[in-house]
Amino acid sequence: MRDTAAEVRDTAIRAYRGARARARRYGRRIRQHWRTATPHQRQTARVAAGSAALGLAVAVTAVAVTGPWDSGQRTAERSRAAAREGRSGGNHTGEDPGGAALADAPKVLAALHPEAAGGAKSRSGGAGTPPPSPDALADALEPLVEDGELGKRHALSVVDAATGKQLYSVKPRTAGTPASTVKLATAAAALSARGADHRIETRVVRGDDPDEIVLVGGGDPTLSTGALDDLARTTARELGGKDAGKVSLKYDTSRYSGPVRHSIGANDNLAPVTPLMVDEGRLEGTSERPLHGPAPRSTDPASDAAEAFADALGEHGADVEGDPGEEKAPRKAKELAVHRSAPLSVLAERMLTYSDNDIAEALARQTALASGEPAGFEGAGKAVRDRLGKLGLPLGGSRFADGSGLSRSDKVSPALLTSLLVRAADSGHAELRPVLTGLPVARFTGTLDDRYTGGSGKAGAGLVRAKTGTLTGVNALAGSVVDADGRLLLFAFMASGTKDGKAAQETLDGLASALADCGCRDSPSAG
Repeated sequence: MRDTAAEVRDTAIRAYRGARARARRYGRRIRQHWRTATPHQRQTARVAAGSAALGLAVAVTAVAVTGPWDSGQRTAERSRAAAREGRSGGNHTGEDPGGAALADAPKVLAALHPEAAGGAKSRSGGAGTPPPSPDALADALEPLVEDGELGKRHALSVVDAATGKQLYSVKPRTAGTPASTVKLATAAAALSARGADHRIETRVVRGDDPDEIVLVGGGDPTLSTGALDDLARTTARELGGKDAGKVSLKYDTSRYSGPVRHSIGANDNLAPVTPLMVDEGRLEGTSERPLHGPAPRSTDPASDAAEAFADALGEHGADVEGDPGEEKAPRKAKELAVHRSAPLSVLAERMLTYSDNDIAEALARQTALASGEPAGFEGAGKAVRDRLGKLGLPLGGSRFADGSGLSRSDKVSPALLTSLLVRAADSGHAELRPVLTGLPVARFTGTLDDRYTGGSGKAGAGLVRAKTGTLTGVNALAGSVVDADGRLLLFAFMASGTKDGKAAQETLDGLASALADCGCRDSPSAG
């Protein structure tokens, strides 16, 4: 039986570690807020600090003049700032903030084989439903195309999913700015390169020194606070818990190369692109909320993740000495713990459903790593293009400056997007199926949950599944729809130079809804 002195000693040690972890967390929050403060806010803080110092000096002088205190003691109270209001959305990372796995996106895709799409014989014994005629589609779509809301630079492509045949087009091979519809290409390339079941690993290994461990980022932006805590618990247990002695912590971000900042600069839509981050680099007060949509981001997600890991190790009994430093892990280091992300199929679906830029850039870099290219913006763009070429897709005029579509230097054509969707619908490319199953459903999920509520787009609610793309002056929509005869059609609509973004968006929704509402086997204009 342990003596009282040992119990008191252990209690004191645990209290000390807990206090030190809390102090480290407070310090990290202060550093995060200082990194993201504007110059005006920093100047205000300096003036306030100077005023406080002057006030303290006056108080000390007064005490010295009046003599020492007779009795009593001074106490200080620390209050936390109210949590900043969170942003929009639902969790899409494959894990909730507590680390629990989420269910896959619903598989609500229409049958894709030719027979189910209309090739089988009807109940009357006649031939099955044929695809829409080009003339009938033109009658349904051209009034919307010509209403002027898509501007002068627009291109469209509509194809039959079962046969890949072009049914309607306007400059389909003209490459334009795709905005977030480029995520279709990012998803297809990553799934083709890595496979749908691939999981991204975040590891903890032994360092060069006996008392050193290294947190190795593998490129998983969906690593959650809960998952990091589990990783720390396993690591602390492997180290021996409270009997492990003191350890130093390093972190390794060598998996990626090139700039961490996107060309658009600091932005609430994308954290610095590093292979190590927690909750997509969202700052304190936002990580507890669903992880998609714009939010303030850390300027150094890898360092913040390492500090959070050090805190978690302390909570689980490992005594971390000093602050984490950046260092490359030894090549054949002993592994202490590992966390694996959700399968790539789940990550791709969530990226497409919520247009998640952090996951998009991570998947582009996974494509680069699988292809032997440097895992930066340039290497990832080359790897994505090469992988799409191996799928036999039309790449004329294409350029991939990033994986997310935030760059205006990205260029793809409607023909590339519809050809890609045809590949994803092909039974010979089952690994690409998440490209279709991850598409938002009109008026129900993701970036289409608040669209198709009225007007010409209302008919597409629940029937249109499409990836959105929006930048200032750029509007795009690409996806699938089942027409009134039960035929699965694939489409890509792209417009640049639009003057009224909302009106252009409504026109795109109207075009997709016209496909859903169209039997289109007979054209009135055919006479």
